[in-house]
Amino acid sequence: MNKKLNYLVLGLSAFMALGSPVLAQTKAPVKKIVRTPAVKAAPAQQGLIPNDPNVKIGKLPNGLTYYIRKNSEPKNRAELYLATRIGSLMEEDDQQGLAHFTEHMAFNGTRDFPKNEMINYLQRAGVRFGADLNAYTGFDQTVYQLPIPTDSAAVFKNGFKILANWAGGIIMEAEEIDKERGVIVEEERQRGKNAQERMSKQLLPVLLHGSRYAERLPIGKTDILLNFKHERLRSFYKDWYRPDLQAVIAVGDFDLNEVEQLIKTNFSGLSNPVNQKKRPEYGLPDNKEPLVKVVTDPEQQYNVAMVIYKQRGEVSRTTAAYRKKLTASLVNSMLQSRLQEILDKGNAPFVYAQSSFGPYQGGMVKGLSAFQTFAVAATGGTLLKALDAALAENERAAKFGFLQSELDVARKNMLAAADKQLREKDKTPSSAFVQQYLNNFLTGAAIPSIEFISAETKRALDNLSLAEVNQAVKGMITKENRIIIVQAPEKDKSALPTDAQLLAAVNNAGKAVTAYVDNSLTRPLLDKLPVAGKVVSQRQIASVGVTELTLSNGIKVLLKPTDFKNDQVLFFSFAKGGNSLAADADLPSAQMAGLINQSGVGVFNPTQLNKLLAGNTARAGSYIDELYQGFSGSASPKDLETAFQLVYAFATNPRKDLDIFNKNISDYRVMMANKNADPNSVFGDTVQAVLNGYHKRAMPMGLTDLDKISLEKIYDFYRARFADNGAQTFVITGSIDTVTIRPMIEKYLGGLPASGTGEEYKDQGVRTPKGKIDKTVYKGLEDKASVQLYLHGDYVFNTVNNTQLDALKAALENKILERLREKESGVYSPRVNLSVEKLPDTHYYFTISFSCAPANVDKLIAAALDEVSKIRENGATQDDINKFSSEEQRQIELSLRDNNFWMHYLANRMKYGEDFGQIMDYRKRLEAVTVESTKAAAKQYLGAENYIRLVLMPQKKN
Repeated sequence: MNKKLNYLVLGLSAFMALGSPVLAQTKAPVKKIVRTPAVKAAPAQQGLIPNDPNVKIGKLPNGLTYYIRKNSEPKNRAELYLATRIGSLMEEDDQQGLAHFTEHMAFNGTRDFPKNEMINYLQRAGVRFGADLNAYTGFDQTVYQLPIPTDSAAVFKNGFKILANWAGGIIMEAEEIDKERGVIVEEERQRGKNAQERMSKQLLPVLLHGSRYAERLPIGKTDILLNFKHERLRSFYKDWYRPDLQAVIAVGDFDLNEVEQLIKTNFSGLSNPVNQKKRPEYGLPDNKEPLVKVVTDPEQQYNVAMVIYKQRGEVSRTTAAYRKKLTASLVNSMLQSRLQEILDKGNAPFVYAQSSFGPYQGGMVKGLSAFQTFAVAATGGTLLKALDAALAENERAAKFGFLQSELDVARKNMLAAADKQLREKDKTPSSAFVQQYLNNFLTGAAIPSIEFISAETKRALDNLSLAEVNQAVKGMITKENRIIIVQAPEKDKSALPTDAQLLAAVNNAGKAVTAYVDNSLTRPLLDKLPVAGKVVSQRQIASVGVTELTLSNGIKVLLKPTDFKNDQVLFFSFAKGGNSLAADADLPSAQMAGLINQSGVGVFNPTQLNKLLAGNTARAGSYIDELYQGFSGSASPKDLETAFQLVYAFATNPRKDLDIFNKNISDYRVMMANKNADPNSVFGDTVQAVLNGYHKRAMPMGLTDLDKISLEKIYDFYRARFADNGAQTFVITGSIDTVTIRPMIEKYLGGLPASGTGEEYKDQGVRTPKGKIDKTVYKGLEDKASVQLYLHGDYVFNTVNNTQLDALKAALENKILERLREKESGVYSPRVNLSVEKLPDTHYYFTISFSCAPANVDKLIAAALDEVSKIRENGATQDDINKFSSEEQRQIELSLRDNNFWMHYLANRMKYGEDFGQIMDYRKRLEAVTVESTKAAAKQYLGAENYIRLVLMPQKKN
């Protein structure tokens, strides 16, 4: 378990997408659904973009639309979606929140799956609730997602039955409705009741000025959610869940004709209401005069200013529209490169800044685009200066344009991305196609084929002139439809700029700017090529299809050729040592050694390095963690040599940059000065300190620690860690040829400096304390509590024990969800996590975490521990074991065809000195999980002797 929280990450929550969909059924981390318009290209003509001929689009007599595509990645899997063109905008005044509530009810009883039987059935088939099976509700859409295996005919066919049940068979039992009220209230509590939500409520009337959107947030109103009459929910479902507003999307490894028949069989019986309501369309009115809003909050950590220039957009259906989209992407890339160049300087006027053109508020309002610039300042007093500097870059681009050299860099990168997409066309995951079809149904955007995208992108970029791009950036800065927003800490309120000053900054931005000067370097990445080593021995590890090479400098290289991707090579390396070898006095500097990797390499600063690598897919870098140091990277096969050159450069010619050092230290000071305003930051620091036994080497970094950090110490520690690379082990997976890659390995990895001394990491004795610990932190303004419960201990680290632990985790997760959410209605998404460590000491950690009302903390903790006690007494139920085995097997099947999985799996086997072939015996280990085995494991691992109870409660009122 990584007990150290990432306290050196500058997190910014400048603006939340106020209309973000509400994910209703979250249990585990969920892939965010990105509704990106389909990529299209533009030749000179302005023709319609043809739909991909590989997708079959049809419509049933009742109006239901369907999209079907056969796609074999991943194998034996399909993505099934039900999309509805309805959301919170369709709610009447007394139904606010019921579009989202309806979505919740889809998992609480349908015509063919009563109560929670749908979830139970799918879990037994290996589909995880939350991580796989999920749904979301937005302003004008509700979407259900069901990734499902196709190698079981019965399960696959029932997938369509489930979609049909959602479309027209949700039961809405009174008892289930009333039980779900508390869950949805807790969802609002978990997602909100913080500074972001409080400020958002003040910003809504501005960002959604004069529109229905401001009155129909998907989460709804608490008083309505708690008190609406059942019939109002059933009425919403009856009025709006109808086939003429629905689409079925099926992409996967199946027979297309069979799927079409399944859709017809399951959905043809659905009918539209006799007197159906017309689906209304809503937009956002223009604002001739600028809208300005400054909001502050005691728990806000950063001073942020944003300027938005709204524009009417268009759905991407034509090559002309795509040409505009391409142009905007080029502008975004070049502007951000200029801003990043400023950020790399020690005297940057902002902590962070960004300018980009795209859908307004992430696509919240259909048909609206916006050019947006935001700047983060160190203090309220410097916010105006930060905003001025960010806006000045927009004006510099508008006034003087971009340079041909800048456009060449952006063009090369875009062409490389399109080329990579084409190379991977037969390895494209089904989920990528689903998003295209979903966007087509919801917005009418075109569905171009990958071949069309590649060809049109190349044609458009070949014909796109610098003058056309420079003209486009001028049009992004408009005189009307401007919005100016400021979010800041309450303590900085008196120092913030006035509305008049903000308006003046926007109107007068960039008056004195001069033309941009390109600082590109044209030197080779390596001034001197390495002296190549040799492969001195080779062995085959047949059980996992790996070739192990030993080089003359001592480095070991594991090669795992795969056919999972056509254009992907990944690599990772490790050697013992890491920060554990730093003296206590030097630890703050050692922990900042990542700055060397962020500073470029050799004579190239980060901006210059990015320009040098334009159009090249190679990426590589170094890392130093607690116990190890090494390298990681990726590339297309054709660019792999460049990636290895980067590894050699980071090892032998690292770069220290005083400007970048000073900028980062300054940023950390800003973060640390304000982080105690945020309850979660304070709680996180407490969790870190407690879990590490308040060990001096594992405490959260504070302002005084920054004073101990020296660039020279950082650089010297970095050089020392990579002076001897002879103990490095590299794992390379992907589209590789073990013969043709060998000369590159000998040249660049074999040429790495190595003295043969070798090192071990040092166990610094950081341990989680034994016994019982109970600590409550009182911080926060809202009626919201967070709970983390830890059950932990030492154990024997091996595959058998780890499988039993995994089974216990899965069973406990099911029981905690059933008890705390379904029975108690006291939480939204409780989580049970399991972490295991082998080094430097073997230890396991079960974590039960949830947020809830402060008044319910003790009751819900008692309920959670009661479920732990039941499993300790009785073991996991056979049903939970079956669910675990199915889900685990399905995930392993996917992992075995994933390059990233193999890279880390092989590295860990080398680290731990374990059998490479153990993954192949996973079925035997799963079969060994029984009620009795989990009972024995629970008695051993779920004891109460090592128990940590950590709670965040609202601050006590005077």
